[in-house]
Amino acid sequence: MPMSPRDYTWLFTPGSTFTYESGTTGVIRLAGGGELDLPTGRVVACDPFVHLGTGDVEPFTVAVAPGRYRVEAAVATLTRPDEPPSDRPHLRVAAARLVIRDEPTTTWELALLPGQDPAGLKGDEFFGYGVDAGTGCFYDASAEKAFPEAREDEGPLWDAFEGSDWSVGPHLVTSPATGHSLAAFTSGWGDGCYPTWTGRSAAGEVTCFVTDFFVAPDPSEAPADPV
Repeated sequence: MPMSPRDYTWLFTPGSTFTYESGTTGVIRLAGGGELDLPTGRVVACDPFVHLGTGDVEPFTVAVAPGRYRVEAAVATLTRPDEPPSDRPHLRVAAARLVIRDEPTTTWELALLPGQDPAGLKGDEFFGYGVDAGTGCFYDASAEKAFPEAREDEGPLWDAFEGSDWSVGPHLVTSPATGHSLAAFTSGWGDGCYPTWTGRSAAGEVTCFVTDFFVAPDPSEAPADPV
């Protein structure tokens, strides 16, 4: 059996808390990223600094109606035991969500690319996207070639993350040349491979896409310290 989805309702509830074995605690807050334009409804998720514009990523097989959809992140504020208050809190994006419908999600399925079959997954295996630059994003398939300057270490995508605190996001970034947009955010503890889940309502309609960065433990499991 492939990896099972976690409790994402809990993860996207402001004030949800967890504690690692070391005693470090985390408190979840929601950070808004505006509304992402999906002119085709075909959703792509990837590390934009590595894959955007390369042509080597495809949209998920599940598409939605064209429109504008809210992006938000579940951001964990981490505090070590006996750590004094700081004006520079330790923040990590635990998960990012593209909200399609404001309805309860009753079922979850892995967001798949063409040719991927979850029946072949074993144990806790999953399909996900690789991160090598510490970031993830959502964008419409039509925006694939909309940020050519990002390949040259410049442009609005780079500008969004500049600053002494390397802001975690989500950042809604618009190409001045084409008007296409994407929503970008830091990826939890950094590089790795992360799954995206498609949520569905009781009627089977898509409610959201959620990328899990494995920062917050599932509340039903023992909270081991992050690697």
